[in-house]
Amino acid sequence: MTDKTYVERRTLLRAITAIYGTALSLAMLSRRAGAQPGGEATSAASDQFETAEVKTGNNTIFIRRYGKGSPLLMVHGFPRNSLMWRHMAPQLASNHTVVCVDLRGYGRSGVPASAEDHYPYSKRAMANELVAVMDKLGFPRFDLVGHDRGGRVSYRLALDHPERVQRLAVFDVIPISEGWSHADARFAMTYWPWILLSQQAPLPEKYLLGAPGAVFDNPFGQGSFGPVVRAEYTEMYRDPARVHAVCEEYRAAATLDIEHDKKDREASRRITCPMLHLWAAGGPLDTFYEQDGGALGIWRKWADNVQGQAMKGGHFFPEENPAETTRILKEFLSV
Repeated sequence: MTDKTYVERRTLLRAITAIYGTALSLAMLSRRAGAQPGGEATSAASDQFETAEVKTGNNTIFIRRYGKGSPLLMVHGFPRNSLMWRHMAPQLASNHTVVCVDLRGYGRSGVPASAEDHYPYSKRAMANELVAVMDKLGFPRFDLVGHDRGGRVSYRLALDHPERVQRLAVFDVIPISEGWSHADARFAMTYWPWILLSQQAPLPEKYLLGAPGAVFDNPFGQGSFGPVVRAEYTEMYRDPARVHAVCEEYRAAATLDIEHDKKDREASRRITCPMLHLWAAGGPLDTFYEQDGGALGIWRKWADNVQGQAMKGGHFFPEENPAETTRILKEFLSV
């Protein structure tokens, strides 16, 4: 695909999303609420959101902003973008200013150049950038939620900037160094992006660009979303610069991020704010780490005050089971 063709496709997709994206999200929310026991209706006010691009040094971060009240930052993971919070954010907007970001390289955010050591796509660099975003929005202190890669950016933010985070919730992740140190054949077969995407360029980039939709047909990436949402998710994997950025983040996770974790452990640095961990019932975090006390046992080595439970809905339970996930998160945030 030529660069001109890619730009034309992306311009068309943005136009479609601008026209139909909100209507699609609301229709999906209505169906979801009606289908689930005790599903709560969303108020007309909380359905409204605005988008913006926030300048952060040499980059721009795209955000979706909902509601008003105490600030809540929500951070997506691979292979999603900020659209993954489309069901939960409106439900949280009645008493929170909900800021859903696209991580650097993902979605509609900027794509800074990487470096030989991959630092620009380390969790530390990404966390620092999110602190800058919240500063620009006037929120020096906030609650923080992250899923998958976003969960790892979030715990790094809580460790590096403890004065910024009131409460931390991470979904279906354990610390990066713990993931690698516990890695075995089951890990490699399940968490294939860790193994594949961390390989030296350009091998993983060629795989993703060669079949940009394949990840969404895999159990690790699939979900219950329609063609417009799938198109929004998939489009970035047709962009060589964004695909390279995603791979650089995974390369950082196999190198620098481990070093940063190890230095925290050596310094006895811990997450001190209240922490919630939710994980997929029957998934890897529910079954792989029994000898460590499960996922909560691992997190208790890192955090002073952590609670959590298993959730129905698979790895992407924030999309698949948003009503229950939102209810539990609301309870945690209200303490």
